[in-house]
Order: sequence, then structure tokens, then C-alpha cells
Amino acid sequence: MRNLTYFIACSIDGFIGDADGDASAMMPFVSEEFLGFLKSEYPETISAEGRELLGFHDAENQRFDTVVQGRKSYQLALDAGITSPYGHLREIVASRTLTESPHPNVELIAEDPVARIRELKAEDSGLGIWLCGGSRLAGELLDEIDELVIKTYPVVYGAGMPMFGSGSTVFEFTLGGVRTFENGSLVRTYRRKR
Repeated sequence: MRNLTYFIACSIDGFIGDADGDASAMMPFVSEEFLGFLKSEYPETISAEGRELLGFHDAENQRFDTVVQGRKSYQLALDAGITSPYGHLREIVASRTLTESPHPNVELIAEDPVARIRELKAEDSGLGIWLCGGSRLAGELLDEIDELVIKTYPVVYGAGMPMFGSGSTVFEFTLGGVRTFENGSLVRTYRRKR
């Protein structure tokens, strides 16, 4: 069985962006040291365009072969004219408003994302599944999340888009590790207690 990992960036106070979903206040903390970590540990979480710019477009996927994201997260790429931001992965976008996929590599799911995630997790082979956002989709999929990898940047939003935008059930996770960086950022890994 494959695992679903919510690999997400957030502020100290647990927001993945401001009220409009803008996370640009966290971008100054993506240092050379941090990029080195991503390139070596999670290369598939860097967009195809970013991989090209950083000179490792052909890096092998290490942890994930599928990415799942919500419509608002995907819209950031569409606004930049990119229809397949993670072309090195199987891309799935949960959307009730997009009626036709803008790219052959992007699968749209309009209804029941939980059922589709369960199908993906039940596949016999493959790497893990990366949930990269957004807030509401993460809330809907909370019961399916096996691992949290939280990139925390030393910034406080005060209000905004929470990591989990819906759902009220309490789930317990076990700390797997913490990696710290010179600029004050850290990456925490948690495994779901089942």
C-alpha cells in the first residue's frame, strides 16, 4: 500500500498562506542550504520549471510519483501559463470548476477525492503520493494522510489559510524528526498513529 504525505510549507503559526492563499512572505527563507536539502531529499517536490532552472531536470524521483493538489494551488501554475507544473509526476487536481484538463498529464477529479486517494493508495506498485495543497483538500483528506512533512518558515501571518481548512476530527501523529536550517527554517516529519 502506498502512503499519502502532506508535504507543505507553513508559517510558525500554522498558516500556508495569507487569507488569499499568497505564501510569498515565506519565499525569502528558501536559502541555498534549504534548496540543497530539497534537491537531495525531495527533488520531485520542485516544479519542472524549477528543476530546469536549478540544473537537475532529470533527477530521479525518490519519494513520490504522484502529486495531488486542489484547484487554488493549481491555479498558481495556470496563472503563470504552466499547465503541467509537475510533469515528472502523475498530476491530479481536485476541482469542481475545471471541466476539462488543460494538459494530458493532469487528471481532474470533480467528486469524492477520498475515494480517488484510496484507489491510488491501493495500487500495487509505485512511490508515495504527495499532497501539496490546498487547505480545504487537506482537510477533506485528513483521515487518509499517513505522514506530515511540514516546512516551517520563521514568519508569522497572524491570520490566513490554515494547514487544514475543514474537518474537526482529532488525529494523532508521532514525531519522526526535525531538521533545522541556519536561517531559522525547520522541517518536521510526523507519522500517523493508527
